Amino acid sequence: MTTTDRWRLVLGRYAHDRLPAPGDPDDRRREDALERLYGREYAGRGGRGDDDAAGDSPGPGGLGASAPDLVAWLGEVRELFPRETVEVVERHALDRYGLTGLVTDPDVLARLEPNESLLKTLLALRGSLDDRVLGEVRRVVRTVVDDLRRRLESEVRRALTGRLGTQRHTPVASAQSFDPRGTIRANLKNWDAARGGMVVDRPLFFERNVRRVPWDVILLVDQSGSMAGSVIHSAVMAGILAGLPTYRPRVVVFDTSVVDLSAVSDDPVEMLLSVQLGGGTDIAQAVRYAEGLVVNPHRTVVVLVTDFCAGGPPSQLVAAVRRLVEAQVTTIGLASLDTDAHPSYDRRTAQRLVDVGMPVAALTPGRLAEWLAEVTAR
Repeated sequence: MTTTDRWRLVLGRYAHDRLPAPGDPDDRRREDALERLYGREYAGRGGRGDDDAAGDSPGPGGLGASAPDLVAWLGEVRELFPRETVEVVERHALDRYGLTGLVTDPDVLARLEPNESLLKTLLALRGSLDDRVLGEVRRVVRTVVDDLRRRLESEVRRALTGRLGTQRHTPVASAQSFDPRGTIRANLKNWDAARGGMVVDRPLFFERNVRRVPWDVILLVDQSGSMAGSVIHSAVMAGILAGLPTYRPRVVVFDTSVVDLSAVSDDPVEMLLSVQLGGGTDIAQAVRYAEGLVVNPHRTVVVLVTDFCAGGPPSQLVAAVRRLVEAQVTTIGLASLDTDAHPSYDRRTAQRLVDVGMPVAALTPGRLAEWLAEVTAR
């Protein structure tokens, strides 16, 4: 593709009178496919063809909201662009231009690439989705969850399954617990001058200290719209914790009401299918509910995942957190729990919680696992 052709893709309809037409028919198809979506950008700005780009009306060459139109357009985009570009275009169609027809028709949804952005959209629209699309929704949820779990599980498990005992060795071989220094010392006598190297006949492995008394980990997860990424990662994190004998996860999602999903804490897919993003937020009510779940304060961790935009009086939230801290429950507030950990949150409310003893941070799942390992290493 020439530089001129790339500029035609960027400029869209405004390049038609200024730049030569592309020589490759596929380049012209690429231009038309992008124009059908991004031509909407000029709606209401007084540019040419505003009527074609506005709303959901397809106009002459525009992109409408009907299922056949969307299916045909998706087919074009997938055929003409690399996968990375397809994901960006699909995300813009959903997030920027509100083409919810992409996820409300099963035939269209089946053609979308499962990714975290699509999952966030599905969670936001969960309450209005037709029963016909639920099978495809489940497919997207499972694909994204399985991918996240593959990427996170080894890191999280490594942090949580016990620290290495550097004083004792074990005959149980494990690459993660290999003791390189001890192995070298133990095999120095096996130096082979002819080969110019050491012959290792006795590799050493540290004994792993495993904590056997379970800790209760209560995840309080805000399901307001801004927390979509954190909701997804919280579900995956709970699923990993449920597979470890040293942790008993409880999962509670909340908006203005509280829903206890602990019964499916080992199944992130079912957990996410039970979530409905959006609505108001009553954080204090959720923390009070968590108080009722505490059996052994000294072996309980409460992880509050929220943007701290409290719907009720902040003083009620502060009082509830203070009671947990005074009862010697280990607490942490997370303004974000995802792979980016770039939060937007109410810093004033968060600081009030810090003042009564709850640390507040934005963590990736791996860093949360390391923090859990530290605070439960007793």
